[in-house]
Amino acid sequence: MSALFEELDYAPTPIGAVSLRRRHVLALQTDVFEIILGDEHLMSSLFTASEVALAEKGLAALPGGELDVLVGGLGLGYTAQAVLAEERVARLTVIDLLEHVIRWHREGLVPMGTALADDPRCALVEGDFFALAASKAGFDAGRPGHHYDAILVDIDHTPERLLHDGSAGFYTPEGLRDVQRFLKPGGVVGLWSDEPPDDAITARFASVFAEAWAEPVTFANPLQEGREVTQAVYLGRKG
Repeated sequence: MSALFEELDYAPTPIGAVSLRRRHVLALQTDVFEIILGDEHLMSSLFTASEVALAEKGLAALPGGELDVLVGGLGLGYTAQAVLAEERVARLTVIDLLEHVIRWHREGLVPMGTALADDPRCALVEGDFFALAASKAGFDAGRPGHHYDAILVDIDHTPERLLHDGSAGFYTPEGLRDVQRFLKPGGVVGLWSDEPPDDAITARFASVFAEAWAEPVTFANPLQEGREVTQAVYLGRKG
């Protein structure tokens, strides 16, 4: 049996201390990996269904192949892993603010080891996704104004529950119009949310995108028998 609790890494960052933890859940006889930022639980390997759904539903909305995808937020890597599982994806760029999180993947400290770092289609990039979304050049300094088939965002808990104030402008109509500049025609922006679909957020997407909808993602809570959790994926398509 694994140790009941182990802190695999800890480091101060400009937005709070970040740590990667592994704990053994006796009731499930499994190890659970968690990312903690300050007092916030960012991600757990027990709850990954909606992170995977963000990738699957976002890519399912796209025709064709040779897809060029951008993911905002790395975490434990489940959204990125699901993107790479799609054979139509030719290139994936993952942007994360915290160098430490990227290093965990390069050193194999996360459950999937170094799978993302080793995949030749995948680039892990340190950067501020929200600042880049509002910039003139966009997300790739080597290719200013580069356009993507899909931009999938899994950073804040919801558009109202933010990790830090620097992301607030992204969730406004102006912020969504900014990020749409870096989509190909017919491309999709996807947004993960820790809460069930909210009509007000869907309406905000609809005010900007040619097509907008929300997908509920419901899954069993492994820690509470008989209880389900519903989260959301919001999608907007560029005209």
